[in-house]
Amino acid sequence: MLTAGDEYPIHQTPEPIAYSGSDRNFYDRYFYNGYSADGSVFFAAAMGVYPHLNVIDASFSVLRNGKQSSLYFSRPLNMERMDTFVGGFSVEVVEPLKRIRLQVKETEGIAFDAEFTGRSFPIEEPRFTRRQGPRMLMDLTRMTQNGRWSGTLKIDGEEIQLDPASWTGTRDRSWGVRPIGAPDAQPLIPPLDPQFYWIWTPTNFPNLSLYFHVNDDAKGDAWNKRSVLVMDGAKQGERLHLDEAQMKVTYAPGTRRMAKATLNVKDGQGNPHAVHFEPIGTFLMKGIGYGHAKFRHGMSHGDQLVVEREDMDPNAAWNIPENLHIQEIVRARHEGPGGLASEGIGVFEQLFMGPHGPSGFKSILDGAA
Repeated sequence: MLTAGDEYPIHQTPEPIAYSGSDRNFYDRYFYNGYSADGSVFFAAAMGVYPHLNVIDASFSVLRNGKQSSLYFSRPLNMERMDTFVGGFSVEVVEPLKRIRLQVKETEGIAFDAEFTGRSFPIEEPRFTRRQGPRMLMDLTRMTQNGRWSGTLKIDGEEIQLDPASWTGTRDRSWGVRPIGAPDAQPLIPPLDPQFYWIWTPTNFPNLSLYFHVNDDAKGDAWNKRSVLVMDGAKQGERLHLDEAQMKVTYAPGTRRMAKATLNVKDGQGNPHAVHFEPIGTFLMKGIGYGHAKFRHGMSHGDQLVVEREDMDPNAAWNIPENLHIQEIVRARHEGPGGLASEGIGVFEQLFMGPHGPSGFKSILDGAA
C-alpha cells in the first residue's frame, strides 16, 4: 500500500512507508512538556503512531491548582503515517529539528495552540536496547530538545498566555520497539519479575540545557546513561559531555518518590559540579497514556475516533502500578567551582519498579526505609 510518506526520501526498508519491518511493537512517537517559570502550571502531550497495530493515539494533560486534567484521543491509523492528527489534536513540523506547532482544538473545556522553538540542536541519546530473557523489551532511538513555548492554553474558561520569555519545556522524538497495545499473551519461560529503574532530567537553565538520564538494572549497574550540557544556539555535535555522572536520590520515607536528589558530575577539566533537584509538583504520566488502564499506548478502541476527558488527583497513592511513572516538576540549582551557581527548572522523570540494590528496594513495590 502506497501512502503520502512514500513521496519523501525517508524509507528505512525495501517496503513502502506503511510498513516498518516485522515487529508488531514498532512505534513512532512525539512527546512534549511545558511549564511556567514558577512551575505552577504544567502541561504534557504525546502522539504515537503504531504502524502494525494500525492505530494512532494522542493525549494532552494539564496540571494546575492541585488537579490534573487529561484528554485522550484514538483512531485507526488507516496505514497513513503522515496524517499527524487525531480528532482535534495535531502536530505540525514548522521547521524540522527546530520549530513544532502543537494544537488541541477546544475539546471538553481544553484547548491549546502553541509553537515550540528549540534552544539548540536536539541531542541523540544512546540507543536503548533491553531484553527480558530471550524477548526484546526495548530497542529504540530518541532525540531530546529543550525549548521555549509561545501561544495560548485554555482550560475550563481560563486562558493562559505562554510567553517564550518565561515558558520553557522539553520535547522528544523516539522510534523503535517497546511494549505497546495489548500485552503478549504468551508468558516468558522462565517467568521474570518486572524490574525497571529510570531517571530522566532535562533541565532549563538561563543560557543552557542540562540533560541526564540513567537506566539501572537490579544491582544498580547502569545499562544506559548519559549527561551533557548544551549551550543555547549550539549546532549538531556541539555539546559538552559530563563525566562520572552519579545521581543520588533521597526518597520520601516509605515510598519510591524522590524527595530530593543531587547529580554529581565532572567537566572536561575534571572540575566537580553538583546539580540539586527539589520537587514542586507531581505529574502522573498515565495522564498522557503511559501505563493507563484504558488508554495505554497503542490500544485499539474500535474503528471510529474516540475522545475522552479524565480528571485525576496527582497526589493519589504512589504504590498503585499505574501511578509509578511520574514527572516531578523540579527547581534545580547548579553549584560549580569558584562559587559558580545558577538556578533552573525542569522535570525529574522517574519509573522505579522492582529491585534496586543501591535504593534498598527488594521486591516490586516496597518503599524506602
